[in-house]
Amino acid sequence: MSYAKELEGCKDFGDVFNIVKKSVKEVLGLSRPGLILYLADLPMNVGAFHAVGSNGIVMNRRLLNTVLKSAESRLGVNSFVYSILLHEYLHSLGCLDEGKVRQLVYEVSKKSFGESHLATQMALRGPFEHIPRVPSLGKEEFDSEIQISKDFDKSNKSYIS
Repeated sequence: MSYAKELEGCKDFGDVFNIVKKSVKEVLGLSRPGLILYLADLPMNVGAFHAVGSNGIVMNRRLLNTVLKSAESRLGVNSFVYSILLHEYLHSLGCLDEGKVRQLVYEVSKKSFGESHLATQMALRGPFEHIPRVPSLGKEEFDSEIQISKDFDKSNKSYIS
């Protein structure tokens, strides 16, 4: 099955992240297990972040909710999630230079999906261009609850059966 068809059928973060990991392994030959996805309210200009040395990716729940409300299709949502997770996964692999990570996101997306795919276009222009602008001026209210996405990194295997 092609990555494009697979991405369109993804139903959760774990499904999308599985494609992220496979595409990075195929294109760059790099991988790592054991990541956890957290959802938290962040400023609207931040899609997600990975704290160096941690095993967590924190995705912006507020931004994701905006994408969920405004996306025209599941492919739009999944392409956005792919682009954000790919960017942070590359950081988790040790690539810390933002310019280099953006270049790699485009390279991996293009080789995995082709030039015209929405995920590749998000990599080229940035995922924020494909969602409505939400003003983030003034005091923003944030929910301090952080959610953990269950079954995110499906490659995590226990050594105890």
